[in-house]
Amino acid sequence: MVTRLALLGAGRIGKVHAGAIASDPRARLVAVADAHAPSAEAIAKTAGDCEIRTIEEIEQSDDVDAVLICTPTNTHAELIERFARAGKAVFCEKPVDLSIERVRDCLKTIAETNATVMLGFNRRFDPHFQAVRGAIDEGRIGDVEMVTITSRDPGAPPPEYITVSGGMFRDMTIHDFDMARYLLGEEIDSVMASASVLVDPKIGELGDFDSASVILTTASGKQCVISNSRRASYGYDQRIEVHGSLGAVSAENQRPVSIEVATKTGYNRPALHDFFMTRYTQAYAAEIAAFIDALDNKTPASPSAQDGLMALALAEAALKSVHEKRAVKLSEITA
Repeated sequence: MVTRLALLGAGRIGKVHAGAIASDPRARLVAVADAHAPSAEAIAKTAGDCEIRTIEEIEQSDDVDAVLICTPTNTHAELIERFARAGKAVFCEKPVDLSIERVRDCLKTIAETNATVMLGFNRRFDPHFQAVRGAIDEGRIGDVEMVTITSRDPGAPPPEYITVSGGMFRDMTIHDFDMARYLLGEEIDSVMASASVLVDPKIGELGDFDSASVILTTASGKQCVISNSRRASYGYDQRIEVHGSLGAVSAENQRPVSIEVATKTGYNRPALHDFFMTRYTQAYAAEIAAFIDALDNKTPASPSAQDGLMALALAEAALKSVHEKRAVKLSEITA
């Protein structure tokens, strides 16, 4: 059985997902919608038998089993609800919304319609990070005690993006919050965060941060330390280390080519990936494959919209911690 998919949004991430769909023989992209006609046309052309349709037409289409929502964040919750009511499965880029209350309302609709909804926390599907989780599950490092996540972008986004992103914690660190939950194996109890403007003063003028450190602590005392920066002159910095009672496991930075040249001047390795589009190519393909698996096997999709709610709550707690200069209990946000 081939799952027939429609893509809502033909921008940067939409193109990435279109490529992932093309790589899976169990899936076919039948329709694409975007307000920018040239972007939709470009994807339709490369996808082959794919039509350009409006969102309304896709909603009413009998030849669409599921949709991928890659539109701006402020449209996500409404589109999830619309297509859940239309009886279609939904894959949606993070976050569901920037408002916790709005996400909760959306979760109610998902429950009422019994819709299959998966959220795009692609890093769970990175083969290197999955191998870290596999070592934990196999008991090779004993009980998890501490997690360290380093996530630094090669450069800051433009000011116009900052104004709609929801800020650093909701836009960037939210991936790391989800990864912390994925690796710790326990829910977070408290959040302590510090944030600064060290990269671009304009980001500060817009009320956001570009450099942050976060300590997450579970009720049992397990800890996760997150280091974020909007500037890494050496490339896209993505590393994880998990320390346990019997040892440690880590995932190093990845490069387009994994070689090392040794000469009398020293040891040299190629530069890191330049950003997420190339660093996480395998992860994007794997998450779409997991979405198709859930539909084929009629099993719950993961990460879920509930996972999205928890990551957003951690982002809110981190922001509150920065402003109030104290550790914030997650219960203060979720109550």
